[in-house]
Amino acid sequence: MPVARQAVPFLLVLLAAGALLRYALGPWGPIPAAILVLFVLFFFRDPARISPEGEGLVLSPADGRVTEVRRGPGGARISVFLSIFDCHINRSPVAGTVREVVHTPGRFHPAWQGRASQENERNHLVIASEAGDYGVTQVAGLVARRIVCTKKAGEAVRRGERIGLIRFGSRTDLHLPPGVEPAVAVGDHVRGGLTVMAREAPVTSRASGWS
Repeated sequence: MPVARQAVPFLLVLLAAGALLRYALGPWGPIPAAILVLFVLFFFRDPARISPEGEGLVLSPADGRVTEVRRGPGGARISVFLSIFDCHINRSPVAGTVREVVHTPGRFHPAWQGRASQENERNHLVIASEAGDYGVTQVAGLVARRIVCTKKAGEAVRRGERIGLIRFGSRTDLHLPPGVEPAVAVGDHVRGGLTVMAREAPVTSRASGWS
């Protein structure tokens, strides 16, 4: 299975540590380093995925468990908690253009807590699509201290395309524009680029309802 390039520094350090342990302790010395190498390969796995086709589908930006679905006048927010066992590649929920990318320093509360969305270190992308602006917020957690975003403002993205990752446990929020209703509930397990999180109204309905 492909592995994200962000794994390389960890693998180099662990391989060097394994060599030193082999020299110092003998044949069994590198075993702890080998176990950690396997974990890094597992954590940074980057599987190829074929996103479902269909008009108006809004896909999950991450693998994990839905911990919150909050509705408001500005649109709904769906929060997904990623454990260390989930694939940590983030993906675009819709096709569109990245309008802005904003990084906000902050705290490192456990990612499953509701306050993490407002208080933790985070990276927020706004993706402009035909149905409106979608937001994807990469939220650092108690263990996750490094957010990686591979997109810049002005770049076009495809639905399901990779947009970054968060290292070692985190949270990803999906912000829906007004009029787009969530199709998942708290407790659902979702997969980035595969699970349908919401469905946009048909173009004719949007035109008649929002004109």
